[in-house]
Amino acid sequence: MDRSKINILVVDDERGLCAGVQEALRREGYMVDAANDAGHALELLGGRLYNLVLSDVRMPGMTGLELLKEARQKSRDTLFILMTAYGTVPNAVEAMKEGAYDYLTKPLDMQRLRALVLKALEFQSVVSENAELRQRLRKRSEPSLLVGDSEAIRKVIRMAEEVARSDVTALIEGESGTGKELVARMIHAHSARADRPFIFVNCAALSEQLLEAELFGHMKGAFTGAVASKPGRFQLADGGTLFLDEIGDLPAKGQGDLLRVLEDGCFRMVGGTELIRVDVRVVAATNKQLQEAVASGRFREDLYYRLHIVPITVPPVRDRAEDIPLLIETFVEHFRGKHKRRRLQFSAEAMQLCQRFPWPGNVRQLRNAVECLVLTCHKAVVGVDDLPDFLRAHDRNAASFAIRPGMTLAEVEKLLIRQTLTKETSNREAAARMLGISRRTLQYKLKQYSL
Repeated sequence: MDRSKINILVVDDERGLCAGVQEALRREGYMVDAANDAGHALELLGGRLYNLVLSDVRMPGMTGLELLKEARQKSRDTLFILMTAYGTVPNAVEAMKEGAYDYLTKPLDMQRLRALVLKALEFQSVVSENAELRQRLRKRSEPSLLVGDSEAIRKVIRMAEEVARSDVTALIEGESGTGKELVARMIHAHSARADRPFIFVNCAALSEQLLEAELFGHMKGAFTGAVASKPGRFQLADGGTLFLDEIGDLPAKGQGDLLRVLEDGCFRMVGGTELIRVDVRVVAATNKQLQEAVASGRFREDLYYRLHIVPITVPPVRDRAEDIPLLIETFVEHFRGKHKRRRLQFSAEAMQLCQRFPWPGNVRQLRNAVECLVLTCHKAVVGVDDLPDFLRAHDRNAASFAIRPGMTLAEVEKLLIRQTLTKETSNREAAARMLGISRRTLQYKLKQYSL
C-alpha cells in the first residue's frame, strides 16, 4: 500500500484535536486534510475522493452521522471512522448500522487510532481489488473460456443466464479446470447485482477454527488478536454475490452455519449479540460428487438440497472437443495481445492432435499450453513438432493397442471405442459411423464404460 496515495479527511470542531490527528497521520505517510465543521468537510468531499474520513459524532450544525449519510451519496467507497465521547457511544453504534466502519472513544489513543486506520484501509483494499478484478474480467477475454458451439457449453450458458434473472441459489458442478468460477462470475455479471460485490471464498482453505470469523466477521476482543471489529465475507458481499468454491470441503460446523444463513439470511458476528441481516445471493461450486458425500455422511443432506436448487454441470473439455479450435483461437488472440507477440495459426494436423488429447486439466491446461506456445513458438504456423511433448507422446501411445488373450469382449470394445475417439475423430457421430453403430448406441456404451 502506497500511503502517499491515500487521502484521509479529519473532521472535528475541536481545532487542537483535529490538528493533532492530522499531524499524527501525516507522520505515517498519508495525505491528510482537515475540516472543523461538516459544511467545510462536504466541500472537500465534493472536490476530492477520500479513502477514509475520521469524524467527530457531535458537532455544531450537522452531526457526524448526518455527514456520513451525505458523504455516502457522493462516494459509497469512502470509509468512515467516528470519534466520540463515552456518553455518545450508542450514537456511534447506530452510525455503524448506517455504514460506518468503526468508532474511537475520546480521549483518543493514538496507537489505537493508527492501528484502526490501517485496518480500515486494508479492508478497503480487499473490496477495491475485488471491484477492479470484476472490471478486468469484463474487459478482458477470460469469460470467453466459455465460448463454443457444442450443445454442452450452450446449455451451460443458457442455464447461467436463466439463473442470473433470479436470486435463487445455484450449485456449479464439474471437474477442476472446467471454468466453474467463470460461470459464477457470468451469473453475477448478468444479474441485477452486477454493480455490487462478487466475493470469492475457497472453502478448502478455511480452517475450522477461523471459519466462523471469516464468514461472519468478529467483534473487537472476541478472541486473542481481535484488536478491531472486522466484517466477514457475508457482510462484504451484502447486496451482491458470495461464491463458495470447493463447497464439498467445508467442515461440518461450517455446513451447519451456512445452512442457517441460507434459510433465514441472518447471523451474529463472533463475539457479537446483534442479529445481522444481509441480502446475499450464494453460488457454490464443487469438483466432488456431493451425492456420494451425502451418502457417506461427509456432507449434510439438508444443505445439499438447499444448494442443489439449480444445478449447473460444466462439461470437461474431452466432452466438447468440437469447441477446442474456437478455444485455441480465443486464447491465441488473448495472449498475443497480452504478451505483444505475432499472430499464430495451428496447422490442421496440430489442431486435430489437440482435439484428440483428453486434457485432464481441462480448459485451464489447454489455456496454459496455448500461452506457452504464444511465448515460445517463433513460427507463423504451429506444427505437430512445435506442440508440447505430452501431447505428442500421448498421440504416439494411442496409435495402437494390444489385445491380450483372456480379455473380455467388453474390454476390447472399450479399448476400440476409446482409440477411435482419441485417434481417429472426436466427433461422436463420425466415430459411430466408423464403428458401425448408431450414435445412440455409442452414447450408451460411453456411459456404460465410463469413457
